[in-house]
Amino acid sequence: MKESGKEAPGNAAGDFLLVDKPVEWTSFDVVAKIRNTYTSAGLRRKVGHCGTLDPRASGLLILATGKKTKQISGLEALDKVYEGVIKLGVMTESHDTETPEFGHCSIDRLTVSDIRAAAAALEGSHMQQPPMHSAVWHKGKRLYELARKGEHVAERKAREICVKSFEILGIDLPFVRFRMDVTKGAYVRVLAHDFGKKLGVGGYLYELRRVAIGEFSVSDALSVADTVESIMREAREREMQE
Repeated sequence: MKESGKEAPGNAAGDFLLVDKPVEWTSFDVVAKIRNTYTSAGLRRKVGHCGTLDPRASGLLILATGKKTKQISGLEALDKVYEGVIKLGVMTESHDTETPEFGHCSIDRLTVSDIRAAAAALEGSHMQQPPMHSAVWHKGKRLYELARKGEHVAERKAREICVKSFEILGIDLPFVRFRMDVTKGAYVRVLAHDFGKKLGVGGYLYELRRVAIGEFSVSDALSVADTVESIMREAREREMQE
């Protein structure tokens, strides 16, 4: 069987399932849904995801099933491509839409050249500190758990990331649409915040969609509902053959 999200995912040896994660679902929500579907269909499978996607983001989530779960670390290391929208002239503590806006600022002076120059300035390798609203562990707790309690951890360990490209797709102020190719571990929310900071007006990630992981594309992904139906169809076909 081809390792594609377009195939019926019932291979006992395992598959890579390409799922188009909807907004507001966590990556674990998707894993749990698919794992429970296998169980309901009488097809016992290990299921894991190959790289977390934030709840407020949509797009490509690769699930590994069965023996393919042993290859998760290799897929996690692949570069990611995102498309999204940054809202300028305002910020949020979470750097996305999870928390309220603050620090409104005039963007009247911004030019197209300014915006493209700020994007170009963020390309390349640099150190990035994980945001407080992230799933990074700190002394047995997730940073976002501490953030939601109003706690702040200053000593968050920075990691080296690379922005391979930061392309501006469209400008309709205060919104800027972009496409970004980044390495493992890069937080697009932080880059959106840095983008607004470079422009001197602030900014946050208003919308995000992951469109590719390595050579895997969201155009080949199934919705959660279609993935569930594919598993159940495979189970029905097996029953008919027995």
